[in-house]
Amino acid sequence: MSTLNVAGLFDISGKIALVTGAFSGLGRDFAEALAGAGAVVVLAGRRIDQGRDVAAALVAAGHQAHAVAMDVTRAESVSEALAWIVANVGVPDILVNNAGVTLTKPLLDVDEQDWGSIMDVNLDGSWRVAQGVARAMKEAGRAGSIINIASILGLRVAQQVPAYAASKAALIQLTKAMALELARYGIRVNALAPGYVETPLNRDFFATEAGKGLIKRIPARRLGQSAELVGPLLLLASAASSYMTGAVLVVDGGHTVNTL
Repeated sequence: MSTLNVAGLFDISGKIALVTGAFSGLGRDFAEALAGAGAVVVLAGRRIDQGRDVAAALVAAGHQAHAVAMDVTRAESVSEALAWIVANVGVPDILVNNAGVTLTKPLLDVDEQDWGSIMDVNLDGSWRVAQGVARAMKEAGRAGSIINIASILGLRVAQQVPAYAASKAALIQLTKAMALELARYGIRVNALAPGYVETPLNRDFFATEAGKGLIKRIPARRLGQSAELVGPLLLLASAASSYMTGAVLVVDGGHTVNTL
């Protein structure tokens, strides 16, 4: 009986990982986690000066990191960024499609611009980057892992987030469609669907009575921490999930299985 190298299953040393929306928030946390696991990380986002600072901090900590300007709402920007990455770093082995925006507004107050701006980043932007990376992987004849950052709001729904919920539901369906077509090339496509995770941006809200009430509806009775997304992320990024594609990995403290 052969001995399974469990630690090796999660090894991504030397793999090239592209993370969009990586200059702050969860995207930065994802990039730091992948770098810490040994990947060569390319951080992409619009505020390139901020991105260079984040990449420099990773390099100073002994990791391999690069920053590139990318606006996922502009096809030309995505193409230019991917061309630079392929030429200067290499074809990505891992894509974390994290760039996203949200909007809290009642359905009847959402206008065309609101709707379009959410879809252009969360759905269209994810499609632009994933398609470009998948093409590069296919042309290079190498397998890879694409991880779309969805949300439990793509599976269930809440008040006053109609555009965001619709964009994430569409992203989950896009994940499955891409998985179906790209499996023949050894390219896996999965979605990570976080629940409510504490961040500097939402901390004040969750300290209010409304926020505390929401937390009480989570079976775990607490918010998630960004560190709790690292294990699931590394699972999807590594060979540990080599037979997983088209899956939606929910990390939400049981929120989506709560009673209605």
